[in-house]
Amino acid sequence: MSDNRDKEQGLGNESSAGAGGGAGAGLGVGTGTVASTHQRRTPAPPAGRLIDSPPFPAAAARLIGNQTLRANMRHATHTIRAKRAKVAAELPNWEQLRQAGAQIKDRLGRHLDYYLEQLEANLIANGAQVHWAADADEANRIIIELVKAQDVDEVVKIKSMVTQEIEMNEALEAAGIAAWETDLAELIVQLGHDRPSNILVPAIHRNRDEVREIFLREMKLYGKPAPEDLDNEPAHLAAAARAHLREKFLRAKVAISGANFCVADTGTLVIVESEGNGRMCLTLPDVLISVTGIEKLVPTVEDLEVMLQLLPRSSTGERMNPYTSMWTGVTPGDGPQEVHVVLLDNGRSRVLADPEGRAALRCIRCAACMHSCPVYERVGGHAYGSVYPGPIGAILSPQLRGINDAVDKSLPFASTLCGACAEVCPVKIPIPDILVHLRHRIVEEVKRKHLGLERFLMGVAGWAMARGRRFGRLGKLAGVARRLTGREYLRRLPGPAHNWTRARDLRMPPKQSFRSWWKKEHG
Repeated sequence: MSDNRDKEQGLGNESSAGAGGGAGAGLGVGTGTVASTHQRRTPAPPAGRLIDSPPFPAAAARLIGNQTLRANMRHATHTIRAKRAKVAAELPNWEQLRQAGAQIKDRLGRHLDYYLEQLEANLIANGAQVHWAADADEANRIIIELVKAQDVDEVVKIKSMVTQEIEMNEALEAAGIAAWETDLAELIVQLGHDRPSNILVPAIHRNRDEVREIFLREMKLYGKPAPEDLDNEPAHLAAAARAHLREKFLRAKVAISGANFCVADTGTLVIVESEGNGRMCLTLPDVLISVTGIEKLVPTVEDLEVMLQLLPRSSTGERMNPYTSMWTGVTPGDGPQEVHVVLLDNGRSRVLADPEGRAALRCIRCAACMHSCPVYERVGGHAYGSVYPGPIGAILSPQLRGINDAVDKSLPFASTLCGACAEVCPVKIPIPDILVHLRHRIVEEVKRKHLGLERFLMGVAGWAMARGRRFGRLGKLAGVARRLTGREYLRRLPGPAHNWTRARDLRMPPKQSFRSWWKKEHG
């Protein structure tokens, strides 16, 4: 969330530390008093699945006209970008750390089968139960079965991109299970019947006034209501969120998390956060279900040390995250006594099989590429039709889901190829190179399926330019067309060519061609 009226980052990032830090404060005061007023059914997101979104050009054309959105996005991205640049510059070995991060993830990719087996063995040895999921449907089935086995109809959850990827909340809702988001920005999105627009700050497209309205309108429907005199100060909004979430934390028997990293040689899972809500989910419930993509591994604890320097600086612009939680299976008498880990593929093996596209799996979900992207800054994350928006979403989503529909075919073209994303990526993902690679795949597929207008026009141009005399005659005809129309520009071409003039004017040929001028001046 952002506020375009002052210099604060806003509730969605800087102030979130205050929200989470106080989540546990005063838990014994007034807790459990509103349990009877809450409804189990959680706020539903907008109707339709993300894959049903319009292609990027259509979605972007609609969103770019939203001046409030653009102001919120501009303020938030510029603020986060400046903070990141400042803390990254403090380290004289920043580029060496980036290179080390890239090499660690590449080594993991080359030997992923070995490290996954090592992780599984260490998790089991530490008392955790491991489940393998080939796709989203299998992962959701496993999670629903685990929750129902506890005879509960609600869970608390930590912010997790992979659970959004598999649309876990929607699957749980369909099974009669409420999934309560405990991250402040995710709570804003959930109560607003909205979708995240950023992988780091999900409510980056919202400002304080919008959040206040959401809290006043929605909190009373799903638990403790917001105070009637609630204003738009971040600390007061955070306090309302703490009060709303407190009784949910205390009564929850099951929590669901993702994992920022999984350490293969110890079987340790790691979450970094700024609020403390994750710490609550990892300690209070009896059962913990952690869902993670198979690419989130690091081989050793020494490798984790590198990542824990790269991630906070690249994401929130902090030297360290306020909360770094690690859990290694079950510890008798401390924390959840039943731990499940769901290892998800869901297209990652297919990405790994592409030598030119597999670098996308290095991603540590910092969002630095988004905050540096001029396209993302102007249209926001909802234009991408994916839980992974921005430059990383433009290369990751089409590979995970396959280039089968208009949304995924449009994403690799949602970029100016300026290279700003690659310059800031902490693990040096060559995003522009992968974008070009995916564009080539899409164009080649179009060529195989049908001739296409563009290919036809290029063929005509090639025929015209193959002979100088032929090209000269066509130049004279173009000049005649200019004189007959009396126009300097064409503002709308007919038929399929309309797309060319939808965002630009087409200049008409000059009245006199260069060849005619040369012949007149020089004989």
